[in-house]
Amino acid sequence: MITRMKRLTFLVYHKEYESFLDRIRELGVVHVIEKQQGEMDEHLLQYTQKRTLYKNMLQAMYMLADKQPAEKAEKKISADELVKQYDALQTRIQELNQQLPAIDKEIAQMEAWGDFDWESVRKLQRAGWYVQFYACAERDYQPDWEETYNAIVMNEGNPRHFVTVTPAPATLDLEPLRLPALSLKQLKAKRHDTEVMLADSTEQLKAFCKAHYCDLEAYNAQLQDDIDLLKVKLNSEQAAEGTVKLLEGWVPEENVPQVEQLLNEQGVCYDMRNATREDRVPVKLKNNAFTRMYEVLTKMYGMPSFTDFDPTPIVAPFFSLFFAFCMGDAGYGLILILLGFLLKKKLGKDMAGMMNLVITLGIFTTVFGAILGTFFGISLINSGLPESLKQFIIAGNVELFGSTYDKQMVLALGIGVVHICIAMTVKAINSTVFYGFKESLSAWGWWLLVVGGVVIGTLSFLSLIPAEVSQWAFIIVGGIAAIGIYLLNNLHRNPLVNIGAGLWDTYNMASGLLGDTLSYIRLFALGLAGGMLGQTFNTLALMVVDGQEGIGAVFGWIGFSLIILIGHTLNIAMSCLSAFVHPLRLTFVEYFKNAGYDGKGMEYKPFKK
Repeated sequence: MITRMKRLTFLVYHKEYESFLDRIRELGVVHVIEKQQGEMDEHLLQYTQKRTLYKNMLQAMYMLADKQPAEKAEKKISADELVKQYDALQTRIQELNQQLPAIDKEIAQMEAWGDFDWESVRKLQRAGWYVQFYACAERDYQPDWEETYNAIVMNEGNPRHFVTVTPAPATLDLEPLRLPALSLKQLKAKRHDTEVMLADSTEQLKAFCKAHYCDLEAYNAQLQDDIDLLKVKLNSEQAAEGTVKLLEGWVPEENVPQVEQLLNEQGVCYDMRNATREDRVPVKLKNNAFTRMYEVLTKMYGMPSFTDFDPTPIVAPFFSLFFAFCMGDAGYGLILILLGFLLKKKLGKDMAGMMNLVITLGIFTTVFGAILGTFFGISLINSGLPESLKQFIIAGNVELFGSTYDKQMVLALGIGVVHICIAMTVKAINSTVFYGFKESLSAWGWWLLVVGGVVIGTLSFLSLIPAEVSQWAFIIVGGIAAIGIYLLNNLHRNPLVNIGAGLWDTYNMASGLLGDTLSYIRLFALGLAGGMLGQTFNTLALMVVDGQEGIGAVFGWIGFSLIILIGHTLNIAMSCLSAFVHPLRLTFVEYFKNAGYDGKGMEYKPFKK
């Protein structure tokens, strides 16, 4: 549900403004209305840029430190010094990484000449001999150079490498090569030393990150506080020639007594009023423990506006059901429950809410997977379960309207019809609550036609009402619905325009509802695919051990274990991905569209430390 808000406007004497803001921030329940527009304040821009730097640094430090509980540093350093040392270590690592390709290039250049001693070359040069290094194509090499220039071939390949030793510079039609100043052995030693220094520098950076990432977290949080405070100051207006400050914000109704007590103690002049339809009110969701886990899904699409209903209470059970249908395996549900408990213990409080969601989805998957009759790819309907339990399993085919259909496919479509009917009910009620019944006649007309038609059709199919009664019921419901859809869809318009608009809505609804309903077949298809893949891995594993004896049986069971472990792990991973994405799509598209939910609300963010 959405918490009701009160609009708060107060005036504060300018000399008491700083201390008053500190008290408001300590209270931590007032959402300040931002009015800053145009060019950003210079100080706020600097703070924002610094916070971006801290945020990027933190992400890198988390990875390097594996985000384990930080070791306490011997001496806490300032934020600027922390950034300086971190940058210095990063720069050192980058320099060493850049040196390695250059050394490799020199090594590749020297390998053609072999490992010779440069000191011997220098002795010849000091004795008055010119030693020059050349490379040319094999066909261009002239053997008489060996007599004329004392050419010595160092490499017979193509290109051919040779060196000349002459009392005067050789006058070949070739450009002498400039070789590295170090020998091949020295270059390889230099590369090894550089790799050692790079490894040492990387370890130093990891140790630094492990010791100081908590410090940077604290500096980042403090900087965010400074940004929030500066934003509030910039959103304040001066009044009475600058002697007082005016500020506006929103307070949840449940926190109004605390705020009024503070304002009265401070002697602040204020005004508190209810929100109106024209106000842009921040939204605070308030749900029970089960529904609260699914608020993250609602926020992924967008917060409801103040004039909407919170969709989370409907999203929670249906998303869980969709997820379980797509997974479709009771054994995989048990794995999710176990994984959720293990990660909850390992990751700590920050991820406790997400792990609770994983555990909950695992419970739904276990129960619904058992109803669908699959356990780690094994069909429960063909197992040795007692017949009293098998009667609860939904499997096999059912005959409808003279044709045979899979029971699970029919179940998926039935769930989709119920989901869409609930969405249309929410849309009609929401429109009535916030715009009045007269402005909602079209929504109620469509609701009566679709939901009423589904109810009458179901009762007739189950033979709970006679065929003649159902026929007249369809006529009456359709006639009443047509009045709302075609004549009263907008009381402020010409009836002929209303008829045209109604016909256009009819086309959109007819094509849209059919496609929306058929979309729910994906629940059946994904569950079927996961079950068949699991069954295939089981069959492959059994083929490995089938007919094996002696030492072959040992290797067969090892292969069996590997296929089962790797196969089902892969299947669980793919099934989890599909079971998250497709139910999310059914929620965001089919449900939200038919419920008229746009998700353009603003989230409640109180001014607090």
